[in-house]
Amino acid sequence: MCLLWGIPYLMIKVAVQGVSVPVLVFARTAVGAVVLLPLAARAGGWAALRRRWRPVLFFAGLEIIGPWWLLSDAERTLTSSMTGLLIAAVPIIAVVLSRLLGDTERLGPARWVGLGVGLAGVALLAVPHLGGGTGWSVAEMLLVAVGYASAPVVAAHKLAEVPTITLTAACLTLAALVYTVPATLTWPVEVPPVEVLAALGGLAVLCTAVAFVVFFELIREVGTTRAMVFTYVNPAVAVAAGVALLGEPLTASIVIAFLLILAGSVLATARPAPVPDQPREERASSPAGE
Repeated sequence: MCLLWGIPYLMIKVAVQGVSVPVLVFARTAVGAVVLLPLAARAGGWAALRRRWRPVLFFAGLEIIGPWWLLSDAERTLTSSMTGLLIAAVPIIAVVLSRLLGDTERLGPARWVGLGVGLAGVALLAVPHLGGGTGWSVAEMLLVAVGYASAPVVAAHKLAEVPTITLTAACLTLAALVYTVPATLTWPVEVPPVEVLAALGGLAVLCTAVAFVVFFELIREVGTTRAMVFTYVNPAVAVAAGVALLGEPLTASIVIAFLLILAGSVLATARPAPVPDQPREERASSPAGE
């Protein structure tokens, strides 16, 4: 999973050099839907999906339809390393959103420190790029991070009864339909270069269809919490791929920002250890026990 969802930024950077953003997103979602729909048919849950069609539309917009356009468009000017690192801020943004939405869970000192450290890392990355033509691209990436942080909230509260693979297949299908007309209008006149076609195929087959299947199997085997550990490694894969294969710069500020965002994410999303139950004899002698 670290590899499958760490290399999309590299492939997107290559693909946008030869095709339009709508064509890229259409190819990725259409092929992913074709692969996942047979698996979703076996999983069932279509009745629940139809009952929840409004949250499904909202989830698809936050998770795929909006973010995949913004991400691809941003990479026309940003490096793949930069985009991968900005996406690493998703756990931090999720904590901020939960507070804004009325989450009453108390944030301890460590989690507040984590928020500050992580946001400092994001600022270290983003601020130097706010001027010129990359300012909008940075804003696009932050919107992507907000979408990725918000979508799981919708899924958890409104779509828990829908099997995940059925939900994913439906969202990919919906996104492919949304992008059909824009992709048709911007279809390349000539066949793109081989590297662009390879990047499109990798995005569609490996980073979308195969990745979601592996992700669901990983959750089934180790649980959601442990499965999500790979999100802390994805940025390192994105940076390594961009530096090694595209010759992107690896500066001290990039390394420091990555370490800050990683440390901030770990601290900001940490949960306090559960308080152990009192021994029976202590409970019996306590005022509450009386």
